[in-house]
Amino acid sequence: MKKWAYPLAILTFIVFIALRATYESNFVNKLDTIIADVLFGNRLIDVFHYIGEPQFVVTVAIVLMAYLAWRVKNYRAMLLVVFTFAAGNVLNQLLKKWVQRPRPEIEDQLTSFSFPSGHAMTGILYLFTTAYILAEHNSKGRKVLLWLGAILLTVLIGLARVAGARHFASDVLAGWSIGYTWFIICVIWYERRKKLFQSNHQ
Repeated sequence: MKKWAYPLAILTFIVFIALRATYESNFVNKLDTIIADVLFGNRLIDVFHYIGEPQFVVTVAIVLMAYLAWRVKNYRAMLLVVFTFAAGNVLNQLLKKWVQRPRPEIEDQLTSFSFPSGHAMTGILYLFTTAYILAEHNSKGRKVLLWLGAILLTVLIGLARVAGARHFASDVLAGWSIGYTWFIICVIWYERRKKLFQSNHQ
């Protein structure tokens, strides 16, 4: 990872804490309303929520684990997938129960809590982890494409949750923020274990 990626995780954690403290404020509520008015009902964006659905994420996890186990035999990276995909989802559920923010009021709304957005958080975790792992042994050009694709899809998944009125925009931003922070924490663990392994086999 680039050096700037690590302090950025501190910034995103601060953003999450700030949103947790202010999501009921008039400023955040007005901002949520403005963004919802712009995005609500946009079917072109709304369709991207499907790639943030649990079934899709689990499928990607299985394929990625199989690739790591049989193709590259990188078992530490398999643990990284577990920490980001699975533990990240558990963290999201714990945070939702902690905050207990109701979702936007629409007909046939989901019954689970809203803050932070699970799709936004797990989306950034699984897409960034996939890009990170696949970019590890790839050319510079392909690395750029992998990361651009991951960032674009992460943004679209988050916006789709607002377009479908399943979340407030602040939920999505909180999901991206804490998701990125957790991703970097997991990457730090992975890279330290990798260096330790390399130093023991020199």
